[in-house]
Order: sequence, then structure tokens, then C-alpha cells
Amino acid sequence: MTKNLKSCCLANWNMETMLDPAQDDLPLMANTRHMLIKHYVLDLDVDFENQVIEGTIVLFFETESRCKKGGRAFEGACFSQSNEICKTGSSEPCHIPVTNVSARSSKRGYNDFTVSAKGEKDTSDKNGNHSNGEQASGISSSKNCCDIENHGSEDFLLVLDCCDLSVLKVEEVDVAAVPGIERFTRFAKLTGASEELRNVRNQIVHELVTLPADRWREQLYYYTRCSQAPGCGELLFSTGTWSLEIRKAGIQIPREFPHSIRIWYKTKPQGRSVTWTTDQSSRPCVYTIGSPINNRALFPCQEPPVAMSTWQTTVRTASCFVVLMSGENSAEPTQLQGGLLSWYYYVTMPMPASTFTIAIGCWTEVKKEPCTTDIQTNKEFSSLVSRDDLRLIEGSCDHVECPCRFQNPAASSQPVIPYRVFAPWCLKACCAEILLELIPQCLSAAHATLGTHPFSRLDVLIVPSNFSSLGMASPHIIFLSQSVLTGGSHLCGTRLCHEIAHAWFGLAIGARDWTEEWISEGFATYLEDVFWAVAQQLPHDEAREQKELKALLRWRRLRDEVQNSEEELQVLRPNKENTGEVSESGACTIKHGLNPEKIFMQVHYLKGYFLLQFLARRIGEATYFEFLRKFVQKFHGQLILSQDFLCMLLEDIPEQKRYGLSVENIIQSWLDTSGIPKPLLEERQTWDQCRLVQEVNQEVTKWIQVNQRARKTRKRKRRQEEVAFQKLLPDQLVLLLESLLEEKTLCLRTLQCLEKTYRLHEQDAEVRHRWCELVIKHQYTSRYTEVEKFLREDQAMGVYLYGELMVNEDAKQQELAYKCFAATEKQMDVSSAKVVAEMLF
Repeated sequence: MTKNLKSCCLANWNMETMLDPAQDDLPLMANTRHMLIKHYVLDLDVDFENQVIEGTIVLFFETESRCKKGGRAFEGACFSQSNEICKTGSSEPCHIPVTNVSARSSKRGYNDFTVSAKGEKDTSDKNGNHSNGEQASGISSSKNCCDIENHGSEDFLLVLDCCDLSVLKVEEVDVAAVPGIERFTRFAKLTGASEELRNVRNQIVHELVTLPADRWREQLYYYTRCSQAPGCGELLFSTGTWSLEIRKAGIQIPREFPHSIRIWYKTKPQGRSVTWTTDQSSRPCVYTIGSPINNRALFPCQEPPVAMSTWQTTVRTASCFVVLMSGENSAEPTQLQGGLLSWYYYVTMPMPASTFTIAIGCWTEVKKEPCTTDIQTNKEFSSLVSRDDLRLIEGSCDHVECPCRFQNPAASSQPVIPYRVFAPWCLKACCAEILLELIPQCLSAAHATLGTHPFSRLDVLIVPSNFSSLGMASPHIIFLSQSVLTGGSHLCGTRLCHEIAHAWFGLAIGARDWTEEWISEGFATYLEDVFWAVAQQLPHDEAREQKELKALLRWRRLRDEVQNSEEELQVLRPNKENTGEVSESGACTIKHGLNPEKIFMQVHYLKGYFLLQFLARRIGEATYFEFLRKFVQKFHGQLILSQDFLCMLLEDIPEQKRYGLSVENIIQSWLDTSGIPKPLLEERQTWDQCRLVQEVNQEVTKWIQVNQRARKTRKRKRRQEEVAFQKLLPDQLVLLLESLLEEKTLCLRTLQCLEKTYRLHEQDAEVRHRWCELVIKHQYTSRYTEVEKFLREDQAMGVYLYGELMVNEDAKQQELAYKCFAATEKQMDVSSAKVVAEMLF
């Protein structure tokens, strides 16, 4: 083994043994600089009775030397592909359903929610992990493959990110046994010495993973066939807290390590990558949660963003379940024996494993009556994508070769991609009324702003009430909280726009370092306002006023967050000049990645948003959006750092350099410093002059006067008609209630009048959250039921209401907090439960 490989192995071992899982830095253990996964084939069964997903995953690798393109290793991958591209016949690839090579037995149970499960004896250790290192072979476990203590062994060690999984077996796959595979062997023979066969197998995988983009159907076909090939020898492995380590005796360098391996594994009910729960109709379901550890408790993988791969997945479930997943195809299930359905999804655009998403439940598809009306967009914005922008598709892309929608003229002129909506049965009517009408409007608005949709289709799912945020975007699928469905279309529309924006920023263009979350969340926050204004077809002045009102609300939120959080959590680039750097093996740690408080902070949303707004104001909106479309065209399918965006901006618009803008001072003022950036402090007063804000200020004055009179004349009733209150927009109501929260006291009659005037219990979740804060602050006991309802049904937003209930040291309020937490704790995600528990206990 080379000196570098030994030192990398030692570094990985030290990281694994020295890391304290209770600390808040997240380890990424995979040695991606030695071998890179190019494709996953998952073949899974779902057992709702035992809350386990089990099966196999086949990994196809390339080594570092073969992954380099243009002198850059592991950079760039296309995130976009259309079913219309490279058609050679049918609209779907030839599909051979993946079948597990071992016998399975079915068992009945859990009423109508029966799924198949293996009838195997569990030989796991006390942690649920299996290792063949200590079994009949008598070979020591791969923990010692680098022989940290005596430097005796020189076997190469493959390290994968893995946590909360029971690994049962690892084996090499004999891809050379696949009929017809000779086309990938060139002049090599499929028979001969073991060393020659090893080289042939690796050559087959190399040829397969490097097929040109126009042969993607053939590539998927042979991935399927190879994944079904027999094993040709077990590999030694062991599991640690954060990793799965694999070796083959006598193999000393990555190039000779098997390039296709099969892992038999099963998840654990407590695994932090998935949530087992019930939906709003009390039906069982499971979904990935986008937790800090991403998907490593769903399948062994390479978590660093640079490890971009494609995948295909077969999932078997009972017939009552619907399987939704990140996939380019709209999967239709295949009926199997025993009342099971088989679902198959695939992607051909390489993406980080963290973007893989799955949701399985008794979802109902929400459909509307056929409508021939064309989608209308604001004429003022409909020309945002100019003819010059459309000419950009004639150029070549900078990502690695793969099918790409940005090179497809038909995709560039498609304002609304095909979409479906799924929800629990009890929310079907609400989704039909609110969500179905918004999706085409928001998709069309996004296209009018940025051009080609990076993905060819979209599923939208209303997830269970314990979902820990208002939304989450993954390739081809968006999760939305039920909280966005109440109080009209405003909150639902803005959140939908936010998640749609992630298709461009966060998915099509990703951060090369996870600590630079602002690249994803800042852009999505900024663009949600733009998309929503276009979707509503607002005139320019109204759009500007709504954006200014929103800016003031976000300013207030950022101010509060800066005052009540640790300084180091306020920095958008916590690694500063070391951002993007990794060890020689590719392993690293993500600063604050496991800190439960960081999950609920919005600093990367807010400071990122204000930075982009600052740049747009300096440059001019028209010029700025023209640049954004150029940036998307250049960097789609690639991973970037902050300086990639800033450098291109200042190079594209060089006159800004004369006004003192530079990459260095932007990074210093906005990204590498805690607190509120100085340029932002200068903009604060402009939002107070906004007409919508002035209207709220006038209403606040009226309510203060009403409250003063009510306190002086408590025994004499006053008619509400004496004061005429204006009708306010949802964001205006939020600002109104926040302003009234700053008042020391509001009497009961004022609160009653306030509630009746605006019908606050019918408003959206953002408004109702502020109303609940008022109820708690002023001990409005008759409305504690609304606080309880919010904490149970709007868990994505209710976490800090627990703190409000505790701070007053009121017995009834604390009792309410304990009661609600006891009812929801088991369903809460780990981070939410931990934060609430710290507030209560």
C-alpha cells in the first residue's frame, strides 16, 4: 500500500474512534478520492409491522484516476434529464424488475398492511451489526486491515458512510456472468486466471459507467442485469458508529478492488434517516426526513456532495401502499404474488446520495377535472427569458456527459412540467381546492424567471404532521407540510415557490461544501418572492411593495436570531478559507452538522437572501436576472463554492468593481462574519416607508388606542363599530401581531376584538403562530385549545411555542406544554424532540 493510502486509512480510523457522537460536527467518512460510486441499484422490501426496510444494494465504482475530467477529479454531474431526450423507441427504458437472488418468504400480519419479510435468523451483534471478519474464515475484521498498531497488513480499505444499519453480508458481483456483457470487454477474455477475471470485471464496470449519454437506456438495462448477477466471493467488512469498512484480502490498491459489490442489509426502526409514523388518516407510512445524517441510515453510501451518482430502485410493498421516490419516471406498480406490488424508479442525472428521497404510505392521488385553459403568466415578466437566453442551449454544458434538459429545445419551452399531487385521504379535498391550482402557476412563474426546468416531472406530497419543516425539495418530488394548506393560498404558494426554486439552486446547482447552505436556502428564499409575484400576476408596484414588506419581516427575524443565538452559528462560512477542503481520502467533518439548534435557525436563509437582494439592488433587477440565467446555464449539474458565484457576477458585470464591490469584501461582510452585515443596516429604514408597512403601523396605532380605552372603561361596553379597521394581507397580519406582541399588556377585550376582526383562527400558520404567542403572553386561557391544536398539528412551526409556555412559569401553561409534548414526542424527529425536551426539562 502506498504511503498516502496508509495515511488516509489511519486518518479514517482516528476519525472513527475519536469522534464523539454527542458532538455537533457531522463526520463524512467515505474515501471518495480513492473510489467513487457512479450508480446504485437498490432492491428493497418494506416491513411496516417491524418498521424495517431490508434488501440489497449493488454499488458500481470508478477509481480516482478514471473519474478525472479536464484535470478536475469528481467535479460536475448533470442533474437534469428528460424522458423526451434520446428517444430510441418506447418512452420508458427496458425494465427488468430487480429480484433478490435469495429466497424470500412472506408473512401475514398488521391487518391489511402486510408486506413481505425475510425468514432469516438474526445473527447480529448487540448493536445489530454483522461482520464476517470474525466468522469461519478466521480472518480478522477489516477494522485492522490497515493494521494501525503494527502496520502488518496492506489491504486497501473501502470506507462508506453508514449509520443505524444492520449489515448482513458483502460480496463481489460477477458482472462477467451476465449474458451479452461481452460488448463491454473489448478484446478481453471472460475466462482465465482469477487476476485476469478481476481485471475483466472491473473493465466491464468501467465501460458501463462511462457509456455516452445517448445510450442511457442500454446503460440502465445492463445495470439491472449486472445487479442480478451471482456473487463471486464474500468480502470482509465491519461497521463503526459512522461507517462501513470493506476490504478484499490481498488487494492493495483501489484500481484492483472490486468495482461492483453487493451489500445485504436492513434498516433499524430508530434509524435517523427515516421516520416511521402514521398519516393524518391514521394509516402507517414511512418517509426520509432529510435529517443531518441524510441517507446513511437508509443505505450504505458516499455522503460527500462530490460523490454524485445515478440510481435505480425496486421497492416491494403491500398493495395498499403507494411508493413515491426521486425518479424521472412516473412509476406504475407491478402486481406480484401474495398481494404485493413492485415499484420501480430510476434517475440518469448524477446527484449526491443525500438527494435520494422516498415516501411510502396509503397516499391518495389528488386529481382535477380536465381543463383546456392555458397557463397564464404576467406579461411584464413573460419576456424575462430572452432570445439570447434561448440561444444558450446551443452551447455545450460543462458537466460530465449525461442526458441534459438544458440541451433540449422542447424542454426549454415547457413552462409547466407534468406533475402529480398525493396526500392522505382526509386532506384530498383541501389539496384539490388549494394546491392543484397553485402548482401550474408557480411552475410557470419559475420558468418565466429562470428558463428550463431542470427536472422532467414533479410529485408533490403532503407529509404527516410530525414533518419538521414546511417543505423539502428533492429531485422530482417535493414534501409539503399540512400547515401550508390552511388560511388561503398565500403560505402554500410562497412555500411551493421556495421548494420549486430549489430545483435550480440546491439540486441542479449544489454546494460543494455542506456548510455553505446559503447557496441553496438563500437563493430559494430570494426567488420565492420573485416567483410568487409572477404567479399572482402582480403589477410591478404591487410586487415591489410586497417584497419590501417581506424584507422587513425577515429583517426582524434575523435581528431576533442574531440576538438569541451563538455567534459561531451565525457565520455562513464557518470553515472560512478552508471551505471545500477535505482530507487526502476525501473524508471530512461538517461544522455544526449535528447541532440540533442549527436545524431550526434561519440565518443561512436570511443572510443569504439579504446578500442576493443587496446585489440585485446594486446591479439592477433586469441585469441581475439576465446574469442568473447565464449562471444557471454555465453551472447546472455542478457543485460550487461561494466564490464561483461571486467571481462570475463581478466578471460579468465589471462596472460594479468600480463601486467598491469585490469578492473579498462581500465574503468578509456577508459570509465570514457573525451578526448583521453592515450594508444591511443601511437599508433598514427604506422598508419602513413602504405603503403596506405604513398601513400596518396605522392599524397598530388604532389597536393601541382601543386597548387603552378598554382598560379605562372595563365596565362599560364599547361597540367595535367605533373603529374601522382595514383588511390586511397575510404578511401584514404577521407584522401587526408581531408589533402588538411588543406591547406590554393587551386586555382581554382587546384580544377578543382582535380575534373577531381578523378571524385569526382561520388564518394561515404564520399568522396563527403569532396569535398563539399573544394568547400565551397574555394568558388568554379560553384560547389555550388553539395553542394545543397548533402544537399537535403544526409541528413544523410549533417548537418555540414550548419555550413561550415555560418562560412565564405559569402552572396551566406548563401543564399544557407537558401534555402536548407527551402526546407528540414519539412521533417527533430526534432534533425537534431534543430541543423541546431541553426547554421543558
